[in-house]
Amino acid sequence: MGEKLAFIGLGVMGFPMAGHLQRAGHKVTVFNRTASVAEKWVGEYRGTAAITPREASNGASIVFACVGNDDDVRQVALGDDGIFAGLGEGALFVDHTTASAGLARELDQLASAQGCGFLDAPVSGGQAGAENGALTVMVGGAEDGFAKAAPVIDAYAKMCKLLGPAGSGQLTKMVNQICIAGVVQGLSEGLHFAKAAGLDGRAVVEVISKGAAQSWQMENRYETMLEGKFDYGFAVDWMRKDLGICLDEARSNGAHLPVAALVDQFYSEVQALGGARWDTSSLFARLENAKAK
Repeated sequence: MGEKLAFIGLGVMGFPMAGHLQRAGHKVTVFNRTASVAEKWVGEYRGTAAITPREASNGASIVFACVGNDDDVRQVALGDDGIFAGLGEGALFVDHTTASAGLARELDQLASAQGCGFLDAPVSGGQAGAENGALTVMVGGAEDGFAKAAPVIDAYAKMCKLLGPAGSGQLTKMVNQICIAGVVQGLSEGLHFAKAAGLDGRAVVEVISKGAAQSWQMENRYETMLEGKFDYGFAVDWMRKDLGICLDEARSNGAHLPVAALVDQFYSEVQALGGARWDTSSLFARLENAKAK
């Protein structure tokens, strides 16, 4: 017998994540701001659609959310029709949105005051990871809340780990994005250099991917980069949002992020090229465009 769950936000990540929960035998009620998407989800997975986050959350043991940014989380969580208005005592709110650590701590305090639990649990693995049930979930919050949520999250995760108190999941996701930014820029420069030197980029990667230069980005993105195709993953707009969160946090904690700050500016140039919805590997297009001028 599955649990009664709610899932708020049915974007490219939330849609399949909620689907995995329903297929795992839970009773899932969904809410999406575009109601037709919720109706499509019900048509594909069954379950139930609600007209407000409050209605979806009512009676749920765990409420999951996966929306865009801090403002979006506040919009679905707070107010008369928000998640907290429907969250019963002892229930748990799990936020999969990549947002600020400050917001996570704020929501944790609100939940505690209401006799509920809260976990900030941003994910990594992209749309493919969500669809394949192979996401990495970075969690901040209390151990008892994590113990309750982890077996349920397993429906769409290959790794789920508690990193510390509220905010720790978001801080870990920031580390993830900082690392990715540098790796993608390095790969872009390497492939750009290979082309300029007259080398066969595919042959080069075949060799160097067996050594210390190997990375997930290299294995999964080099071919589409060389083909000039950038429709395979996390959009530049969202990466800039995430890097902005990282840079704001660094100003607060004293960390120095010169490469992340530089790559953020490079992504602003990709946006200017019309690549706001291109995936993050489009840093390569920026270099190729500069060479063509």
